[in-house]
Amino acid sequence: MDHALSKEVETQVEQRPGRLREFWFYFRENRGAVFGFWIFVAFVIVAATAPWIAPHDPTQQFREFALIPPVWQEGGNWSFPLGTDPLGRDMLSRLLNGARYSFFVGIVVVVVAASGGILLGLLAGFSPKWLDALIMRLMDIILAFPSLLLALVLVAILGPSLTNAMIAIAIVLQPHYVRLTRASVIGELGKDYVTSARVAGAGLWRLMFVTVLPNCLAPIIVQAALSFSTAILDAAALGFLGMGAQPPTPEWGTMLAEAREFILRAWWVVTLPGLAILITVLAINLMGDGLRDALDPKLKRS
Repeated sequence: MDHALSKEVETQVEQRPGRLREFWFYFRENRGAVFGFWIFVAFVIVAATAPWIAPHDPTQQFREFALIPPVWQEGGNWSFPLGTDPLGRDMLSRLLNGARYSFFVGIVVVVVAASGGILLGLLAGFSPKWLDALIMRLMDIILAFPSLLLALVLVAILGPSLTNAMIAIAIVLQPHYVRLTRASVIGELGKDYVTSARVAGAGLWRLMFVTVLPNCLAPIIVQAALSFSTAILDAAALGFLGMGAQPPTPEWGTMLAEAREFILRAWWVVTLPGLAILITVLAINLMGDGLRDALDPKLKRS
């Protein structure tokens, strides 16, 4: 009988899908999320391989080929498939290398904002009421300012550069992680497993980082995906305003700023970087929507 019982348990364990398989099952039900995921994978591959697949150096100037149109228009040249900018730089090479800067901005901003936000959120959730109130009022003050305006002010104080733009965007996005983490922590503190851990003698740090935090990660992962697209968009906006990456850096927002006076004469120098930003941000947002569907147990259909 014991043998039959153990065999039945083993069969149930084998039939139970793994976490990754279960996640993919719910994620793939959202067709838009799957489409966004593959676009994001392509974006990552382009960002990783840009120096090798770009036909030219992104800063090299071919003055005799300035404002050459894309190959499908009259006057196009196959040496520059997507045309050239006003200084004769290859648009394709600059767009491919621009993906590296956008990916770098997204990764750095999400890591910095999430790390600081999670720590402050855990601290607020576990701290006495006066410290919790102090942290949350500070976050409310930051959220009271329009995000791009606050980022502009911070970059104006620190000085225009891509590094300072990333710092400013990370500071602006941090309150979202603080509020989300704190709300998740407060929701978990009253549950039985936390009480059991306290009775078992778990210390404060173990309760925070080992017991509670892993159960708060699902909404934080979704927020990280959405913050990634926001970081790319804000970095492009700051670059367009001259407060982000500085010329001749092939960052998409900076490319738009350099080319805005040629919008009527050469549509491709403005349209192509704008399309790159649009497609990347849209793909990441679609993927974030799918992550929410897959990670939120309330949205899973039985």
